[in-house]
Amino acid sequence: MANPHILMCPPDYYGIEYEINPWMSRARQADHQQAVRQWSDLKELFQSLGAKTSLLTPVAGLPDLVFTANAALIFRRRAILSRFLHPQRQGEEPHNARWLEEHGFDVERLDEAMYFEGAGDALFCGDTLFAGYRKRSDVRAHQQVARRIDCRVIPLELVDPYYYHLDTCFCPLSDDTAIAHLPAFDEYGQRALAEHLPHLIPVDADEARSFACNAVVIGTTVVLNSGCPKLESSLRKSGYATRSTPLSEFVKAGGSAKCLTLRLDGEEAAGWKRHRG
Repeated sequence: MANPHILMCPPDYYGIEYEINPWMSRARQADHQQAVRQWSDLKELFQSLGAKTSLLTPVAGLPDLVFTANAALIFRRRAILSRFLHPQRQGEEPHNARWLEEHGFDVERLDEAMYFEGAGDALFCGDTLFAGYRKRSDVRAHQQVARRIDCRVIPLELVDPYYYHLDTCFCPLSDDTAIAHLPAFDEYGQRALAEHLPHLIPVDADEARSFACNAVVIGTTVVLNSGCPKLESSLRKSGYATRSTPLSEFVKAGGSAKCLTLRLDGEEAAGWKRHRG
């Protein structure tokens, strides 16, 4: 199997220039030099684990372009492009589309008047797509995605404004195992996760606020923000290795390891990655 392939965007223009989620405050700016170091350390960590990293060119005036997870949902060589809810991020869309098209992906756009924020809100466990809605993505958009790629979708309503994307409170590890901060979901969502995933590793409130769930899985290694020792212990007991690295400057904008990456070859838990027929 080919090495994991991750799209990242250097944080040349990263900063907190507006406020579109509860984490962001223009009065609490990220330290730019430290953000650059943290991003570079994360990239080097991925490479040390055997991952290939490709780079999206940063663009002045688009500080959140660094969060490549929101660019699109990748399904084999198809890329279903995001349509951002907030005008501040809509300028990212043509840059994401151009890069994906230039690198061999068939870029698809959803119907107008539907908001969809890519792999931030749509994550595979096996052949099932778990999809977060309400805060940034529309449930109708997830239904259209499911029809296009012919897969089952499980809608999960997000009820806590601090967990505005699914990947801030949920991380699939394999076909039947995931990390989750359950209070971020409504009662139906919590039941749906319990019914469809026999092995849920819970994340408590303190570590969820440190973006413990916003992790990247490479093989059986979970890469996450530092400061989440309880989750790291739980993961090791479940057979996973962990690698933590400080990402505090990105947490200030509401993102961490997963937000800073788009897997171009399919998440580890994506059934289509292993069964391409």
